[in-house]
Amino acid sequence: MGLFSGDLFPTKMSFIIFISYMGLFINQGILVTASKNKNNTYSYNTVTVVLLTELLKLVVSSTVYLKDNPVSSYFSEIYKHRSVLMYYFVPAALYCLYNNLQFVNLATYDPTTYYLLLQFRVVVTGVVFQVIFSKKLSRYQWVSLTFLTLGCIVKEYGHDSKSSLATSASSTSSPLSVYFNHHLLLILVQVFSSCFAGVYNEYLLKDKGVDVHIMLQNVFMYLDSIFCNALVLGFKGEFISALEPGNIAAIMQPGVLIIVVNNAAIGIVTSLFLRNLNSILKTFASALELMFTAVLCWIIFGIAIDIYTIVAIFIVSAATVMYAQKPVVNLAKTDIEIQVDPPKESV
Repeated sequence: MGLFSGDLFPTKMSFIIFISYMGLFINQGILVTASKNKNNTYSYNTVTVVLLTELLKLVVSSTVYLKDNPVSSYFSEIYKHRSVLMYYFVPAALYCLYNNLQFVNLATYDPTTYYLLLQFRVVVTGVVFQVIFSKKLSRYQWVSLTFLTLGCIVKEYGHDSKSSLATSASSTSSPLSVYFNHHLLLILVQVFSSCFAGVYNEYLLKDKGVDVHIMLQNVFMYLDSIFCNALVLGFKGEFISALEPGNIAAIMQPGVLIIVVNNAAIGIVTSLFLRNLNSILKTFASALELMFTAVLCWIIFGIAIDIYTIVAIFIVSAATVMYAQKPVVNLAKTDIEIQVDPPKESV
């Protein structure tokens, strides 16, 4: 079973989706980092940016659906599948948390470290995947997932070693406190949000809502996401201030608008990824982003690639090749039915 086998990428389009997914995520980390101020803050309201992103995703998904379907069908299908719309509140709320924490964590970590730490989600995704789909992963697959996590631990150890050395002269805290700082806690919250949202979203695309047009499922997701982000703005007391001319002008900067467009593209491609591939392979796509992110951040921001990063990337790459030998195959219900009961040839 090779790296480009039929089990790993069933069609050419699935491979294109895989590459697009990686490219867009690499762009996002770099774009958000480039938009930071010198004091690692943002000149714009990040929650508003996430809200605008969801609005753009909704417009794009609706436009694609209406290109081949009448307006009456748009509203009738939403009403018909209103139960699926409600189910989408679960991944929508989790993705809302994930997207907002992205700005918080990228203000603390450089993109390479950020993406490496997010790989802690690999094992968590494996557990959630088994529970939701009742599909047991093989020992070989678990070994590759464990190696992937090991690569993240190596990188985090290197990052925390530098932090502890820089503060050792003035700090009297226990070495263990480094690993339980609030920044790492926020990463872990983002990890669990990503894991459960990704697998549950795959479940809706391939099982619960398999009969619903994929772009209409995207509409469900983004309607719920808009509601969730509006609640976040209201909770923070920023709903009115977010619409003030000064805040709108800050978001209208070219660099911020590119972040919105790129993140919107990520949302659309992610749904295609989960429909055509699976959430386990999605975690490996995220891992492969590390090599490209490390090199690009070194070129663009001058962020050094230390020995811990090199070792971590090597381990992650080895785990990815190992996984490619025996990848997880998780078809949608309709695809399974086609394989089990293929159409009879006419005589």
